[in-house]
Amino acid sequence: MHLRPEQPPVLVREGWSWAGFFFGPVWLLSRGSWITALLEIAALVILVAALPPWLRLPALLGLGWFNGLLGRDLDRWSLARRGYALDHVVLAPDRDAALLRLLAARPDLLGSPA
Repeated sequence: MHLRPEQPPVLVREGWSWAGFFFGPVWLLSRGSWITALLEIAALVILVAALPPWLRLPALLGLGWFNGLLGRDLDRWSLARRGYALDHVVLAPDRDAALLRLLAARPDLLGSPA
């Protein structure tokens, strides 16, 4: 869980990202990782322009593998740049269970009752 004052917590999964593998820069943009998305778009343009056609597919698959493997780390890096700090680690089988465990460990995130 990543926290920033006056903002709701952001949960980021650990592990492989299929969305990062298949959608690369679009997935990064959807997560707010503008800098990494722009760098990746530049890498894609350079790869397509500089490599011979027979090397483009392996290079693009390699870039997709990079996104799948490190996409969540890039997401966390982007959150840190926006002022979010890693506050709590939650182990759970899915997002809903993670949120329930998080709120059980940090009831202060619910705010004061009205």
